[in-house]
Amino acid sequence: MIAPIALFAYKRPSELAKTLAALRANHLASESELYVFVDGPRSEKDVPKVEQVRQLVREITGFKTVHRMISEHNIGCADSIIQGVTKVLKAHPTVIVVEDDIVTTPNFLDFINQSLAHYADDQRVFSIGGYTFPFKKPDGYQADGYFFGRHCAWGWGIWADRWQEIDWEITDFQQFMNDSGQRRAFNRAGMDMVRMLRKTMEGKLDAWDIRVCYNIFKKGKQTLYPTVSKVENIGFYSKDGMNTNEYNRYKTVLDPGVRRKFSFAKQVNEEDHFARQFRWKYSLQVRIFARLLTYAGFR
Repeated sequence: MIAPIALFAYKRPSELAKTLAALRANHLASESELYVFVDGPRSEKDVPKVEQVRQLVREITGFKTVHRMISEHNIGCADSIIQGVTKVLKAHPTVIVVEDDIVTTPNFLDFINQSLAHYADDQRVFSIGGYTFPFKKPDGYQADGYFFGRHCAWGWGIWADRWQEIDWEITDFQQFMNDSGQRRAFNRAGMDMVRMLRKTMEGKLDAWDIRVCYNIFKKGKQTLYPTVSKVENIGFYSKDGMNTNEYNRYKTVLDPGVRRKFSFAKQVNEEDHFARQFRWKYSLQVRIFARLLTYAGFR
């Protein structure tokens, strides 16, 4: 069964056009249902670009079916995604999620769909990611994916039963913050984990993905990442993006998109070679270096 795609857009018509073109070029596009969620303008100045996005969405073709959900009022990034994914998963057992700053390779849908099918009954796997850093495979590593305990927010797939497990309110947040051992353990998935969760719970960050990461951590589960990226985030180069004018430390090497069959690891656990590199990419040292490059004008 081919998973439906949930695409979330707001006020980036140029980026959305690239996202749609790439999705349409996927081998499975014509067999996939597409649900498009467009958030409403936050202020009057956003209206022109939101309307351009709406027009693009009205003209979408190339998919099995297109369902258009266009909000008249502003819901916000996190709530829009949480509500939209929940809506799709009430009608389908799986979903593939893409935002309007994500450009996919032609075999992105193949990889996510095959991964969702392969690990459907393995509750140790919480979600499937489409992005990866350009890590080199260790000698003898045959699988086309590796595991890490951090959710991938850039082109991803999930099952309805896993999504329904998520505690969006983080009801044990204060207990967690009072436990230094738990905080250290959570930060093993990246030195930004605790900071982002705290800012989200304090209302200073409109984020949904850090709450997914926390639930993965609490349940001791894993996210599958491709060994070669099927996704590029173009939001770093957008005038309307959250990361505008920051050095992009997430540059990667994209899959050519020709291969359509993938192999998967039998063991669902972190592989040391990938885990060490992943943790380094989210280390304090790398974050500080990236900030210095930003100040120096590098992009």
